Amino acid sequence: MNRALRRISVAVLVMFLLLLINVNYLQGFDTASLAKDPGNSRAFYAAQNQYERGSILTSDGVTIAASKLSSGSDAIKYQRYYPKGAEYAPVTGYDTLYSQTGIEQAENSLLSGNDSSLDVRKFIDLITGKTIKGASVTTTINSAAQNAAYAGLAALGHPGGVVAINPQTGAILAMASYPSYNPDLLAVHNGNQIVTNDNALLKNPAQPLINRAINGTFPPGSTFKIVTSSTFLSQDPARNTQTSVYSPTVYTLPNGNSLSNNDGEVCGTGTGHTTLIAAFAQSCDTTFANLGVQLGNAALKDQAEDFGFNDQNLTVPMLASQSNYPPLTDKSFTAMSAIGQFDDTASPLQEAMLSAAIADHGTLMRPYLVQQVTASDLSTVQTTTPSVLHQAVSPTVAGEVGQMMLAVVQDSNGTGFQFNSNAEGGLVIAGKTGTAETGQASGLDDAAFTCFAPYANPQIAVGVIIQGGGYGAAAAAPIAVQVVKAYLAYLRTK
Repeated sequence: MNRALRRISVAVLVMFLLLLINVNYLQGFDTASLAKDPGNSRAFYAAQNQYERGSILTSDGVTIAASKLSSGSDAIKYQRYYPKGAEYAPVTGYDTLYSQTGIEQAENSLLSGNDSSLDVRKFIDLITGKTIKGASVTTTINSAAQNAAYAGLAALGHPGGVVAINPQTGAILAMASYPSYNPDLLAVHNGNQIVTNDNALLKNPAQPLINRAINGTFPPGSTFKIVTSSTFLSQDPARNTQTSVYSPTVYTLPNGNSLSNNDGEVCGTGTGHTTLIAAFAQSCDTTFANLGVQLGNAALKDQAEDFGFNDQNLTVPMLASQSNYPPLTDKSFTAMSAIGQFDDTASPLQEAMLSAAIADHGTLMRPYLVQQVTASDLSTVQTTTPSVLHQAVSPTVAGEVGQMMLAVVQDSNGTGFQFNSNAEGGLVIAGKTGTAETGQASGLDDAAFTCFAPYANPQIAVGVIIQGGGYGAAAAAPIAVQVVKAYLAYLRTK
């Protein structure tokens, strides 16, 4: 054999050895990951024909995703369906022949029955002749809060999102996005129909597939003054809600441009100074722009990150889009960032996190959406334990900011006074309005509102952002108040 043939023979032998090693590795060590791979159509068909996919439920027992026997000549045994459709689509996502989103994706291995933690239970079902089922996932969502959130968004008709959180645990009580879509459109078993429906949703200019509750980010407007106030109070223990702050009617930015309050309003008594709590309640832009310059961008950025901004890895378990506070060197840009303009962005989830941290004495709990996973035999597979994400501010500072948020609603000059306790039948809400200029040709501002309630014993924190909604008090706040009232009414029945 000449040298060339010998080299070719050795190369072929090496390739055969590599193939043999790879086959043995795949069969012996990589079976679990292959079974869980959403692109593995053989695993999908096997699962749909052998296992009944587990259900997804709210914390109060409402089924929002389930499986049933397919009808007619369908080659796949089980059909996925979504009883509540568009209202819960941001939570459930969808399960298709090709992929998943939402909880369907995040908990796919458990729902499908392929997770190794279910192997013993599957074996028992197999030998006893029972139908093999995937695990059921119980979310933290409360149906009363979710109903109020989605109904409020749909009635207003503007794109937007709502998130409600239990401030003591981080459990997400509502996650609504509008416009939305019906996941049943993507759960069909005809591949061509899936592609057609998916393309129609993708081409829809309203972008219904976007989960605006956790993946939409918008200028926070004056709700960011919670961060600016927290920074100011945290820097000096001698400062409090009654500290005098500079509050001109017109403020000259470091670059020489002028900044006025909304509609040229005068802050406080018009003397050029007022208390911090009065400036916060009236949402005086000139006051907080000046505070931003004095505090500096680095301090504001650090405080914003303690509230959850700039977090690239926040999962609930779906990945939440990062809310942003940018690094800046220009003092005029810092002034605008301190009032929630320039390049600041926040999601409705982030808005809820602001209030949740203040409501829980400065502790920001990690937001989460899955409460419990239950096997087909009703045994518990997983339970979420609440955990701390950040200590955003001290309990003292949280108490002071909470007082200022209360003044927004209770003070007759506050931007949220229409939602005071007298108007709401004794319900005491603490909140902060936000109206953000977007620079869009339509001229419509984005509306934001963040709040917690009841003030004396917080049970819920809510964040709302409405694209093109106008004033936060007019568009976003009414939805938040309805979510609060619905959830507290539910708690009274327990």
